[in-house]
Amino acid sequence: MTSKPNQSQSPSSSQSQKTGLWLIGSRGAISTTLAYGLAAMQSGKVPPTGIITASPAFQGLDWAGWESWVLGGHDVCLRPIQDSARELVRASIMPHEWLEELDGEAQAFDGRMRPGILDGDGAPFAGADPRSAELGGLSPREQISALQKDWDEFEDEAGLTRTVVAYVASTEAVREPQSAWSSLAALEAALDQGVDQPASLIYAYAAISSGRPFVNFTPSLGSQPQALCELAEQKAVPQCGNDGKTGETLLKTALAPMFHARALKVLSWQGYNMLGNRDGEILKEEAHKAAKLTNKDEALRSILEQDVPAQDRDLHSHVAIDFVPSLGDWKTAWDFVHFEGFMGTRMSLQFTWAGSDSALAAPLVLDLARLAEFAARRGESGLMPHTACFFKAPLSGGTHDFHIQYRELLEYVERSQ
Repeated sequence: MTSKPNQSQSPSSSQSQKTGLWLIGSRGAISTTLAYGLAAMQSGKVPPTGIITASPAFQGLDWAGWESWVLGGHDVCLRPIQDSARELVRASIMPHEWLEELDGEAQAFDGRMRPGILDGDGAPFAGADPRSAELGGLSPREQISALQKDWDEFEDEAGLTRTVVAYVASTEAVREPQSAWSSLAALEAALDQGVDQPASLIYAYAAISSGRPFVNFTPSLGSQPQALCELAEQKAVPQCGNDGKTGETLLKTALAPMFHARALKVLSWQGYNMLGNRDGEILKEEAHKAAKLTNKDEALRSILEQDVPAQDRDLHSHVAIDFVPSLGDWKTAWDFVHFEGFMGTRMSLQFTWAGSDSALAAPLVLDLARLAEFAARRGESGLMPHTACFFKAPLSGGTHDFHIQYRELLEYVERSQ
């Protein structure tokens, strides 16, 4: 299934429209960086560096302007967004003066936040919103209704044309697949029967079933199941995911094609990641870490082992993630690549990637929101294969080669002009 234009609709100008961007995980570092960064762009404080849709190759399309976006969100904690912003200042990601200069925009965003769904058994944690635990205890259908009510009120109060829902919450624990995920009919029956579902799936179902584009920037399940893909086609809603490609995996999917193209045999690719923010703390738990590691390793193997018979595949690859509290929002990845060249000569490449997790992710979420809004305005529906370059595990499948993925995005832009 691919995103395709609905010929009964025609693109309309974005200039007179206001669009909502609803962030699941709205009090986290990515959402905070996005909110302050968007406000800074709206006021002319910073240029849109790092935002692909703002680059010259993308100027031929009628993107929603920065001034047209209104933010809202769900979260399961009560931490004010200003507290998250102070953490960004201490980490030298955001200038201190923005705390005061952009406080009005931050308070407005904070005022449009609602309690989210506490996943799993609804067990409380320090700083948790008790209303989120209550939502976590409701039936799936009641949870869906509550989310849609929040979005309806948000759109009415802000006078919005539509809302894009972006999932940027912490990674969920991996769950055993349910038979209900295999088809829309089976999922509908499970929801009616009150079968417990991951929070990310509930958000995805609530968004897509109500006609709202959905973006999953995390490794969590979200709209990945076949049932949700069917729903997006049925409701003519664009959706994309999974797991934003911002750092080490971005480098892997850019460098691995070079080794393959030069017929250099990679023997081992060892990666080690250190992460210090709340996402890193969540990934201490093995059940949460598993989803992240699978996506990071599969992208590399799919590139290096293409055209290699199964019996000859002997690549050693390993990815590790550790929580290092002192790093805060900064993440560091060290990679060691051991490869073989002519006459069996063995050589190596080592590189270290150090970057702000949120400063890398936030502009990509804005890009994806723009692409989803544009697709919805054009009447496109289903998966958005042209967004593959943004993800470690694109829902549309295909190659993990970043260069090919980016070319497919450019081709989409050319076709859409």
